[in-house]
Amino acid sequence: VQLQASGGGLVQAGGSLRLSCSASGRTLRMNAMGWFRQAPGKEREAVSCISSSADNLYYADSVKGRFTISRDNAANTVYLQMNSLKPEDTATYYCATDPVFGIESVMERFCARSNDLDAWGQGTLVTVSS
Repeated sequence: VQLQASGGGLVQAGGSLRLSCSASGRTLRMNAMGWFRQAPGKEREAVSCISSSADNLYYADSVKGRFTISRDNAANTVYLQMNSLKPEDTATYYCATDPVFGIESVMERFCARSNDLDAWGQGTLVTVSS
């Protein structure tokens, strides 16, 4: 599966962006999906993950109440709506999945194993100015 992330950009603090992750080559509807981010000089961290049927979600504490993950399986796309953005949200955002670990139903566990995921999008840069 090939993943294509888009929607990043420059926004002022308090603003919003919507990231999209489109898949080609293979349907995503049976896979959990995740959004991860990496800021300059920092380790990659999990942001949010969504189960295949969207009945289990995970959010990092730092984004709870501000970010919303969703998916459209018919469109083979996963979204991350980001509201009330803060300068500390500045990072390159990646979407990811895995043909094996993507069957996980508990998203906290799926999000925790980013090092094991096989399919990654190219990343989209989000810059939040203060």
